[in-house]
Amino acid sequence: MADPASRSVTLTPTARRGAELLRLHRDPALLRVVNVWDVVSATTVAAVEGTRALATASHSIAATLGYEDGEHIPVDLMLDMVGRIVRATELPVTADLEGGYGDPAETVRRAIGLGVVGANIEDQLRPVAEAAANVERIMRMAEQEGVDFVLNARTDAFSLGRNREPAVNLADAVERGRAYLDAGAPVVFVPARLDEEQVGALVDAFGPQRLTMIAIPGVPPLARLEELGVARVSYGPMSQNVALTALQHLVEDVHRGGGVPETMRILN
Repeated sequence: MADPASRSVTLTPTARRGAELLRLHRDPALLRVVNVWDVVSATTVAAVEGTRALATASHSIAATLGYEDGEHIPVDLMLDMVGRIVRATELPVTADLEGGYGDPAETVRRAIGLGVVGANIEDQLRPVAEAAANVERIMRMAEQEGVDFVLNARTDAFSLGRNREPAVNLADAVERGRAYLDAGAPVVFVPARLDEEQVGALVDAFGPQRLTMIAIPGVPPLARLEELGVARVSYGPMSQNVALTALQHLVEDVHRGGGVPETMRILN
């Protein structure tokens, strides 16, 4: 697509947010997004100084509405919540859309219609050619919609390859990630507890500001990931787990005779 800056005068609000989200991924500064799952979590995160974009967590949205993770939630319900989040903020929103609910390009098209400007789409270890074709269809459709869409093409090489040797998973992630970049994805998501050597190998294979990660305990510090050339880190369902842990702590303290902590903030 053309340089977003050259089209800034004519960009729609969705396209403008898409251009900004792409810029944030291309910036050498590590983009840090704490995932949200409903309107109140989205507005709470957006209100924190330094928040530049929002990312939804499919696991957390499904749990909020009483569904198990893994595309058990109806796509209409997932997109309804995503749309509510988009309408609650002026920040760019990227959505976790799992594997695309049977039709990745159509699901992304519907998400763009809601104002979403980026998405995670899992490969679920489909054959590389099939997964890359999905990426190509998504990016072609997004271009037709006039959006610099930040497809965070996810490979499950590690997350579904737990019974394989780490070196096999790394080689598979490299092959798949390169295929998705060649198909037009701007970034590749490799969720795993990656060590510094693995991160370096992936950045070398994809190029700087092309790898995105989940910042689970055990990965290198954020400052080091930035030095290595990682584009973005996210937190998936962990942000909801942190919030629910705080709720359990409150309940436990109440049962012990305590109450609301003095550190509580009035946020809504």
